Amino acid sequence: MDKEFKKTLRTLSLLGQRGTLGVTLDMLAKDNKKICALTADLKGSCRLDRFAASYPERFFNIGIAEQNMVGIAGGLASEGFIPFAASFANFSVLRANEFVKHFMGYMKENIKLVSINSGFATGMLGNTHYGLEDIAAVCAIPNILILSPCDCLETQKAIIAAAEYNGPVYLRLTGDAGNPSVYKEDYEFKIGKPICLKQDGNIALVATGTTVYHCLNAAKKLAQEGINAQVWNVHTLSKIDTDSLNKLCESEMIITVEEHRKIGGLGSFITDQVIKRDIHPKLRRIGLEPKYDLAGTFEYCMEQNNLKGDALINEIKNQINIITAV
Repeated sequence: MDKEFKKTLRTLSLLGQRGTLGVTLDMLAKDNKKICALTADLKGSCRLDRFAASYPERFFNIGIAEQNMVGIAGGLASEGFIPFAASFANFSVLRANEFVKHFMGYMKENIKLVSINSGFATGMLGNTHYGLEDIAAVCAIPNILILSPCDCLETQKAIIAAAEYNGPVYLRLTGDAGNPSVYKEDYEFKIGKPICLKQDGNIALVATGTTVYHCLNAAKKLAQEGINAQVWNVHTLSKIDTDSLNKLCESEMIITVEEHRKIGGLGSFITDQVIKRDIHPKLRRIGLEPKYDLAGTFEYCMEQNNLKGDALINEIKNQINIITAV
């Protein structure tokens, strides 16, 4: 592996997805004068301090007013700028949902809406801050591209792709600092083309965001028990290419795994694509139930909801048993 790339990979991992956002926007803004950044009183949390210092004329702290943030981003986009508007998922997507629908969905302004703390990333702040319904809230709105990177390298690639993409984008970030790396070497990131990280097996574990790493670990341990499973990284949740869908549908069963409600997220997206076929694999979902649990650390919430470690392995086994029993 190239030493410089290895150093970059390690640095991004230590920064986490939020830190990667700040570093990447600062890097892109040097060459692209159209890129600007907005936040709703979360400059530090969004790691936009460096951007604000380097490009004060292109940084806008709107205050605790997420609806205004999206509206102002729409105005900037209409004048040819490429605004990245960042906040917590439940604020930027749910509180400002009508504005997201109007400016991004209906008017198709070139806004890049970034959720820095989706899923359980806000930890002990609890259910008022968890972003577990954000994909569902966005995917029902036409014309918005949804990107959900699995690690910090993919986060950087997704940010670059979003900046180059002509149209509204929702970028979903989650996880802690020290984010584990899925990719150990460089690769090609293509919007709408999921990546099969482990190819052998009649079962397909289809994951997005943080759960990709945990599914890879689960697949290794399951293989030791004679259960072979593919692992897919679906980084785009609003479109999928035909070749990948064909390959995925060769599996006997698909189990989606996501740090989101079972309703309206990755599981719904994959199901909507697969059931267009007369013959398709059996489908099951691992994700959040429609209820509110006690708050906890990020790692605690992931374990309690069967999204990592032995809890995930056991839940995958449960789903396989359910499927094979049918």
